[in-house]
Amino acid sequence: MTRDVGRATPAALAVGLAASAAGLAAVDAAIVRALGGSIHPFVIGFFRAAFGALAVLPWIAVRPGMLRTAYPLRQHALRAGLKLLALVSFFAAFSHGKLTDVTAIAFTSPIFVVVGAAAMLGERLRASTILVVLASFAGALLVIRPDGGAPAAGMGFALIGAMLTALIQLMLKSMSSGDRTDTLVAWNLLLTAPMALLPALLFWTTPTAWEAGLLVTQGVLGAACMALMTHAFSLADATIVAPVDFLRLPLVAAMAYALFGEVAGPATWAGGAIICGSALMASRMSRAAAPASINKL
Repeated sequence: MTRDVGRATPAALAVGLAASAAGLAAVDAAIVRALGGSIHPFVIGFFRAAFGALAVLPWIAVRPGMLRTAYPLRQHALRAGLKLLALVSFFAAFSHGKLTDVTAIAFTSPIFVVVGAAAMLGERLRASTILVVLASFAGALLVIRPDGGAPAAGMGFALIGAMLTALIQLMLKSMSSGDRTDTLVAWNLLLTAPMALLPALLFWTTPTAWEAGLLVTQGVLGAACMALMTHAFSLADATIVAPVDFLRLPLVAAMAYALFGEVAGPATWAGGAIICGSALMASRMSRAAAPASINKL
């Protein structure tokens, strides 16, 4: 009995951390929507990246050896650039589309990972996996075009963000065989901030005191969310932690209604449920088929 309790405690803590991260991510999305009318997504991305870099600097000062890497700097820079583009894409989507719709589309990322792994890494697609992929795309179409008309504003940006996120995860699958998780995180944060500076300056508008406060809050939330999820995955298997992230959908829906009067329609909930279920099944299939050495991330 004592042994079972000992095993359950880290898992429970991991679920709590992941749930907290989902709540912070929902607040983050609401802040981006509030800023979207006056602050360009590249400027928001710079503040997010800058605070992420500030958060990791003390960590590096204590453990400078974590920067030793098996890969050239250009490979880390490519991943950081893709991460920045993914962030900016989602920020643009949150600024122009319904928060709940964008969040639902974001959950298609594991599906793109499965498709990308087959196309880029030669992983075999089983019939059950193909059905899951098709179901997810059907759910996405239901969210993007609930009445069969033109796609809702911002959905294109959301799809681009989901695809870029999948590409980053595929890179991590490869790079995790040579570098530790903390090394990958540190280099990503250190490189994203300077890369975000130039485009931010091109679209710069001086924020008001209120907007500056929101940008600072959003940057802190981004760093905290990353830290919570990283620690959660260190405490329990991804099969336990990953499903908790789907809490973002109802949390974002509640905030969208409370703050902006947005009401998620039946198509959004139905499509979101299909996407989340498909993504969960695809992730489990991918992990079951992958070698243990790859499953570290």
